[in-house]
Formats: sequence, C-alpha cells, structure tokens
Amino acid sequence: MSDIIYTKVDEAPELASASFLPIIQKFAAAAGVSVGTKDISLAGRILATFPEHLSEAQQQSDDLAELGRLVKTPDANVIKLPNISASVPQLVAAIKELQSQGFALPDYPEAPQTDAEKAIRAKYDGIKGSAVNPVLREGNSDRRAAKAVKSFAQNNPHRMGDWTADSQTEVSSMSGGDFFSNEVSATLSKDSTAKIVLETAAGETVLKDGIAYPAGTVVDATFMSAAALKAFLASEIEKTKAAGTLFSLHMKATMMKVSDPIIFGHAVKAFLAPVFDAHGDKMAELGVNPNSGLGDLLARVEGDAAIMADIEACMAARPPMYMVDSDKGITNLHVSSDVIIDASMPALIRAGGKGWGPDGKEADTNCVIPDNSYAPVYDETIKFFKENGKMNPATAGTVQNIGLMAQKAEEYGSHPTTFEIPEAGTVKMILDDGTVLHSHAVEVGDIWRSASARKAPIEDWVNLAIDRQKAEGCRAIFWLDANRAHDAELIAYVKPILEAKGVANKFEIMAPREATRASFETITEGKNTIAITGNVLRDYLTDLFPILELATSAKMLSIVKLMNGGGLFETGAGGSAPKHVQQLVEENHLRWDSLGEFCALGESLTFLADSKGNAKARVLGQAVDAATQGILDHGRSPSRKVGEPDNRDSHYWFARYWAEALAAQSDDADLAAHFAPIAKALAEGEDQIVAELAAAQGSPADLGGYFRTDAAKTAAVMRSSATLNSIIG
Repeated sequence: MSDIIYTKVDEAPELASASFLPIIQKFAAAAGVSVGTKDISLAGRILATFPEHLSEAQQQSDDLAELGRLVKTPDANVIKLPNISASVPQLVAAIKELQSQGFALPDYPEAPQTDAEKAIRAKYDGIKGSAVNPVLREGNSDRRAAKAVKSFAQNNPHRMGDWTADSQTEVSSMSGGDFFSNEVSATLSKDSTAKIVLETAAGETVLKDGIAYPAGTVVDATFMSAAALKAFLASEIEKTKAAGTLFSLHMKATMMKVSDPIIFGHAVKAFLAPVFDAHGDKMAELGVNPNSGLGDLLARVEGDAAIMADIEACMAARPPMYMVDSDKGITNLHVSSDVIIDASMPALIRAGGKGWGPDGKEADTNCVIPDNSYAPVYDETIKFFKENGKMNPATAGTVQNIGLMAQKAEEYGSHPTTFEIPEAGTVKMILDDGTVLHSHAVEVGDIWRSASARKAPIEDWVNLAIDRQKAEGCRAIFWLDANRAHDAELIAYVKPILEAKGVANKFEIMAPREATRASFETITEGKNTIAITGNVLRDYLTDLFPILELATSAKMLSIVKLMNGGGLFETGAGGSAPKHVQQLVEENHLRWDSLGEFCALGESLTFLADSKGNAKARVLGQAVDAATQGILDHGRSPSRKVGEPDNRDSHYWFARYWAEALAAQSDDADLAAHFAPIAKALAEGEDQIVAELAAAQGSPADLGGYFRTDAAKTAAVMRSSATLNSIIG
C-alpha cells in the first residue's frame, strides 16, 4: 500500500488530478513517499459492482471496499476529493455511457418485476446517493478555513448581493407532519438487535431485520406524512403565486438518497397537479416517475401533444420557478441533484436573496424546505441579513466546524432503514428482547425512517470539540435543540463529558436557530466561533459560512481524524464541478480551483511525518504551505474566463513555488540540492510554459467521456505544456 492514497473521483476534481497528481508524485518521491490512487468514481464503483457482466480485462477491483478497510487502521493516509453522490438520472446516464464504451452492464430497472431485475436494482441502489462518505468517514470532522485562505479572503473581499429589509425572500417549512415533529429517540442501555415491522389489518410485514446496535447507541425514528406534505406543497405554490416571487425547492436528494427523491417527486407532482389529474394513467404507461424530475418527465411525454399542451398551460398558471439554467430552460424541478440545499441556499443568500427566474432576471424567492429540522438555520440567516444588511467578508470572523459523522452517524446513515409505506398501519421498531423501542401510526405513502449515532463517535466528537476550543480559545457552541428528541439524547452525552473535563463554562448549547444568529453576530464583530454539530448541519454549515466568508466552500481545510489513528484529508465541495467540465469541453478552460487539494496535501504530508517519523515528509509539507501562500499572495488562482490563466496554470505556479521553497529551506540539504535545478528549470521555462498552456485554450476539448474519460485524451488536455511535462516527467 502506498504511503498516501489520492482518490480517483469524477468531473472537475478528477480532471484537475490529471494535471496535479504527476506533480505530487514527482515531488513526494524525492522524500521516499509513494502516492497511489484508488478509484471511488461513480463509473469505477459501477464497474466494480458488476464483474460478472464484464470481460476479465474490463473488471475492476472494489477500491471503495478496500479503502473502507484501510480507514479502520492506523496506517490510513487518504486524500479524498469530492465524488459524485449520484441521483438516479446521473446513475442512468453513467450506465449508458459505460455501455457505449463496450461494457455490457445491465440497464437500471426503473420498475423491477422479476427477481433478477430486483437483484440488479438492489446493486445499483447501493451505488447511488452518498455511497462513499459513510464508508470512508471512520472519524469525525474538523473543517475550517486555513489561515492563509481566510486572510486572502479578507484582503480580497468577494462581491456580496445587497439585502434590503423589504425583501420578499423567505424560507417556508411544514408546521407539522414532518420528520422534525414526529421524531422519537432513545439511547440503548445494552447491545441489541432490532427489527422494523409494519403491522396492518392484513398482518405483519418485516421491513428490516437483524439491525445490530452496540450499547450506548442513540436510535431515532420518525416519519413524514404524505398527506401533510401534499397539502403543504399545494399551499406554497399558491402562496408563491400570490406573492409574485419565484418558487424553489431545496433538498439533499443525494445524501438522503431514499427519502428526498420521494419528497422531490411530490413537488413535481404538486406543481403539475392538473396534468397528473388529467393524464396520470397515460403518463404512467410512458414510464413517468415524478421522483426522476421534470426533465425526465418531459423527455417521456414530448411525443404526446395533449400532455405537452396541458403542461405548458399549467406552467403558465403557476408561479415562475427558480432556474438552474435560464438559458437552457432547466428548472429547479428538472433533476433532484441539480439543486442541492447546502450549495443552492448559500448561493441565493450570498446574492442578496435573489434567484434566477425563467426570464433570465433575478427575483426574490420562496425557498421551500419541507422538513423543519434544519430549515430554521436558513430562515434565521435570511432574517439576520434583512435586519443587518449584507455581510462584509473583509472584516468578518470565521465559523469553524466540528461535525459528528463517524460510523454513519445520524440521518446520513438512514438509507437502509427508510421506507415509503405501502399500506396504512403501524411501524414498530422492536428489540430482540421484545421491547417496542419506537412506534408510529402511518398512512399509505408516508416516508418512515430510522437513524442512529453510536457511543464511541459521540464521545470522540465531544472530545474533538474540547481539543479544538482549547487550540482556538474562541466561542464554541453545540448546535443542539433540547426540544428535539435526538438532540436531547446527545445533550445527555455532552454535558457530563464537559463537566468531567472541567470545561463546561467554555461551551454553550443552543438550538440551531439561536446558534445561527449567535454565530452571525459573532463573526460580524470580527470574532471567531466553533459550530459543534451533527452530521447534516456539518454538511450545511461548511457550505453556508465558507460561501459567505470566502465565496466558496472548495477552499476549506477538512480533516477527518480517524478513530483508529489514521488520517482522512478532504478537499472541499464539488457542487459546481459539472459546470466546470462543461466549460472545459466547450472552451478548453478549467476554472476549478485546486486550493482545497493544496491544503489537504500539506496536512497529509505533515500527518505522515508525525505518524511515520518521516522528517523529509515534514519538509515537503512545510513547503506545500509556502507554495499555497504563494498562490494566494501572487493571485495565481484560476480565472473564470477562457483565455485567462486556468487550473493548469495554477498547478505550474504551485509546482514552481513548492520547488523554490524546498530549494531554499535549510532543514534537509539533500532535498534542497534535489529541488534547486527543478526550481531553476521551472523559473527559466516560465514564458514557454505559460505560452503552451495559453495556446491550448479556446477550442473544444475531447475527453473521451464524461463519467469515464479516456486517460490518454484527458492527459493530453490537462498536461498541455510539453516544457512543464519534460521537467515533471
């Protein structure tokens, strides 16, 4: 196994790797550090799942499973780039592309009938959504802006949209019948095995059996009422129409891969309710599944003039919709993975509460977030900015995050225990000793789910928060609501640990709404705070605050201190990656910023130095920090426009600054001597390298695929300077 594993992923981050990884491997080798790769891309995971359908030459190892074993060992040192958490449309598109490349994969069964189809569907369902992160995250999250990155953002503040007190932008959520209001929770006093059953007039159906929980696990159960959801969506559509604002839905249909696509489908059906009422049977015959989104629906019915006419009439009578791409007519409801709440809401807030409408103009927006568990965070953010105006990135402090996410903690681990109820009855969670742990009366179509958080990750999370607060000495808040069932169980863990460590006076516990306002008040004063949160809020907040503070969440330092001693270093968010790929294909310009990769690389090398006693790795890591500072100080980050420096240029400058720092340092004479000629060659070759990189831009780029690009073609595109290649090798 290599000293450091650099993950092979998808879209823009993977394209950037084609340029950056050879540089890393060249430099690391000088310190005796090997850097290997493991494929956790969507295409790679699909191929690894169906070896029986492939030739021996086409078969691919299950790298995700191998990494899952590695992260449970002290030897783990993994740099994880953002991967696709696939929605069904993305999964289907990837399958079709692989089939076109000669891989005899089975189609994705939209409506499986036979046992064979059901088995294929089950395999594919294991790939979609957040299939990667729960496997690799065997530790809790420490996310924060690196000091150099924060300093640069303050010295070079990005544009913020203006907020006004009379803005009509708002957050709308269910007042009852949602996951928040129906949640129950309990902490298990002993090791237990549970089953989930649905009791109906016809008898009992086992939904899930053999769920093992160690003692101390917090086990939740809840459901969303389909009737309440339908009524809420219908009401919000009418309210939005009356207000003259844009209608938008904000979900997490990738991480919450079972529940949220269903909720998304309800929204599609509600928006086109008259069409479904008139043509429901015919649309079902055409294979329409509202969960797949408006884009798939339109593709299936475009040949039926009557349905298309009614859709056009319905859309004209509805409120205008928040658009993903106004020019191309892609709406908020086209594809569930196009509008992901943790990226879409901060972008709208940063823009002064404005969203793009179908007319290509900005407008105030009704942000519909059905479940009320975390909607108050965004609601309070919007209220704060209406009252106080836009935030000033030049003077704002920072919000760090310590997130509970190890061992599939909380809602993001609920996929195997989420069910759309087929028949009215009672769902019960029953322990092996006969105890009915949780019980809910449910109706047809309700979405029931259970989630859990284990004792060891919870305790590790609290202790990580204590360490972080000690290091920072700033305000620290546990975002926990004593009136929410799950949070009350966590508070019962948190308080005794804080008291036993004698640090209870250094921490506050607040419900998310109150914690949101307190955090904005703190950073508005130029001070720092630490948000100590559960898994979903970790995800949401480490986009919300960085996008407002730094303009992007891709530049965050994201360290996962693995519970068994290893290290996982994440490189930021990938939400804008598809647009970056589109621009590269059209114009051969990649505006993806690898700053997150730079930060993760430095941390990984330092961790390697500490864990393996490799002094040369420490020197490399210190030089990475110097190179990262050089990128920021000299404005070497990628531009958004074709013809200007892009991702490849930034990699050249990073390599040059890295080599110069290594040549100039005095801690390791061998490394200094090794890198002196490399630094000299990179400096002397500047004009030629920059010219070669610039010459590559402007015309379309052929990658040989989207989900599975051709390696040679991608290398030709992303390593377009022969001079740089001759130096790096």
